Amino acid sequence: MRGVIFKGDRVLEIQEFADPEPGPDEVVLEMKASGMCGSDLHFYRAPAGQALAAFGMTGDDAGFIGGHEPCGVVAAIGTAVDPRAVRVGDRMMVHHYDGCGFCDLCRTGWPQMCERGNVIYGATAHGGHADYLKVPARTLVPLPDELSFAAGAAISCGTGTAYGALTRLQVNARDTLAVFGQGPVGQAAVQLAAAMGAEVIAVDIAAERVARAKEFGAAHALDSTSVDPVEAIRELTGGKGVTKALDCSGAPPARAAAVKSAAKWGSVAFVGEGSTVTLDVSPDLIRKQLTVVGSYTFSPVGQADCARFIARHGVEADRVFTDRWRLDDAVEAYTAFDKQTGGKAVIEF
Repeated sequence: MRGVIFKGDRVLEIQEFADPEPGPDEVVLEMKASGMCGSDLHFYRAPAGQALAAFGMTGDDAGFIGGHEPCGVVAAIGTAVDPRAVRVGDRMMVHHYDGCGFCDLCRTGWPQMCERGNVIYGATAHGGHADYLKVPARTLVPLPDELSFAAGAAISCGTGTAYGALTRLQVNARDTLAVFGQGPVGQAAVQLAAAMGAEVIAVDIAAERVARAKEFGAAHALDSTSVDPVEAIRELTGGKGVTKALDCSGAPPARAAAVKSAAKWGSVAFVGEGSTVTLDVSPDLIRKQLTVVGSYTFSPVGQADCARFIARHGVEADRVFTDRWRLDDAVEAYTAFDKQTGGKAVIEF
């Protein structure tokens, strides 16, 4: 089979591998869609042999197939896999983390927080940028028939992350929600929150993303290079601020603005990774009785719930993909994706 290897220094190779055979508790997926995530660029851009360190992780990152947004069809199952749960031909997403399986965090569905360390498919183990992917059967999450494989790839990372944050915030039709950052996670958050009935205010520094936000369901879209988003949000909400705010950018000014734009008794979630933020604790947190949470991806149960929600509400999750590529075009695909001038991309099979 073919697989994409990140070599570092903006070099990748499509290499040949033996077709995988499942162990007793494993399955092999025939890949149908593998999303390209902004975090993949850490591995693509990092100096050779230093990709994991650049992404804040430890371990040997040499020779692993990239792609942590896999979706496909079950091609083979191991001898110990219960055929009542998984059958050849089933449409499946992959929860791209695995842990020890025994600690409290693993047992409650959070292997990415495993007390003994974890595996990340596409980073510390082979991922989905390949013809086939072998994973433990417990990592599989069913893909509803109503959804495309590309939608499944989106749910397997960015869209699932957005859904996880919105559920942490308990967003509903009574809310006004500000979403800072209109990359793929922010776009998905706008889509999902609008489907939940919230009035959504989208904020970004890129004019093209601001313009596209209304296509995803935003009631209002703000370009924070031309307006003060906090003041604009106060004006839109009659001086009160939003009941909920979500930062998907990781940028310090956006994080601070998310907190400042929240109303009294409001809630704010941080999803965007990296960097720091300085907050004025008394006026912005204590005296507003504000709740601030960090939201880290999603559990397999949350991923399945996200997929069902999208299917029930007719959310076009695969609209976040502006570019679609074939595996043989991976070099060209990542050269284009590295420029970050377009939207999200997906490799389809």
